[in-house]
Amino acid sequence: MVTNGAVRHLRVGCEFRYDAAIDTPAVFQVQPYAGGPATLMQQSWLTTPHLERHGYSDLYGNDCQRLNLPAGVSTVRYDAVVVVPDATEEVDLDAPETAVTALPDDALHYTLPSRYVLPDVLGDEAWQRFGGEQPGYRRVQAIVDHVNGHLQFGYGTSTPLSTAADVHESRQGVCRDFAHLAITFCRALNIPARYVFGYLPDLDVEPLPEPMDFAAWMEVYLGDRWWTFDPRNNRPRKGRVVIGRGRDALDVAMVTTFGAPVLDAMTVWSDEVQGAA
Repeated sequence: MVTNGAVRHLRVGCEFRYDAAIDTPAVFQVQPYAGGPATLMQQSWLTTPHLERHGYSDLYGNDCQRLNLPAGVSTVRYDAVVVVPDATEEVDLDAPETAVTALPDDALHYTLPSRYVLPDVLGDEAWQRFGGEQPGYRRVQAIVDHVNGHLQFGYGTSTPLSTAADVHESRQGVCRDFAHLAITFCRALNIPARYVFGYLPDLDVEPLPEPMDFAAWMEVYLGDRWWTFDPRNNRPRKGRVVIGRGRDALDVAMVTTFGAPVLDAMTVWSDEVQGAA
């Protein structure tokens, strides 16, 4: 990402209101990823009633917070100010694919099937559609173009159990489904791809008609590094604030509850802070 030193300030965060029948342990994953590209300037947690919590890093280096939701109604609110480069992610149409024999050991993990990503199920489809494309960045972009056109975005069109194969057949889903399907096609072609989710502000683009929500995209290993691709929006964007990375959405759930509390409301924000120094 070429930044020329220019940066933008964002306020990002979220609020959840739960109604639990019994005390329920939970893990929240909503903090910006410590390794960037966003730089955390300040953050705060507010829980009502006051709840003890503690943080830890998961297997992928994502920041998580553990707490217990009490019986009854409770609210968990996270708010932060971050600095992001005033630049879109880099594009290199000539970035090459890396032979499996030359992949770093930790990238091999992202060529395998996972809970929602099914390259073994859609492998024939992937090779038929994309096997003849020029290997490298252009082939991945062809995958993204196809997924962006194949799926129709709509809340409620998929479920927490929907896999890439499910949405490929139904041809509809939310941003996580777009990412799962594109990752599936990449992995079927032995291209490492991982799931990413975070905050995505409307910087220098027309706002989407839907309410602000968490966003999901993917990173693909080409040459000697990871590259950002966004199957839902299908364009380079400014201001991505990574929260977590993993094999698929199962690894980076924004909230994991060890019970069945009712989520009464969720609000997400990701807005530019005007006039920040």
